[in-house]
Amino acid sequence: MPTFVLMTRLAPEAAHDAAGRAAMGKEWLKRVKQACPQVRFLAHYAILGPYDFMDIYEAPDVETAHKVSLISRAQGAVTAESWQALAYEQFLKLLEEVKG
Repeated sequence: MPTFVLMTRLAPEAAHDAAGRAAMGKEWLKRVKQACPQVRFLAHYAILGPYDFMDIYEAPDVETAHKVSLISRAQGAVTAESWQALAYEQFLKLLEEVKG
């Protein structure tokens, strides 16, 4: 299954309420699991920089990844970007194929 990276940023006021943030996160995950049961989360990180959270997950297709991003926006993320990721070993294999 393809791997995706979801980068989200919250409104500033949402980041300072730990109990509220935990409840929002649980509700978001519940909605994703209901709408996209085939999604498998590999990692979830709180990060420094322009984004607040990074999730790494597998989804069967790009349409499902779009759903995950849309649910994130509907659940209060100011920004939600999903990027498709390719394992480094697969990248090297493709590089060898196109190198010719």
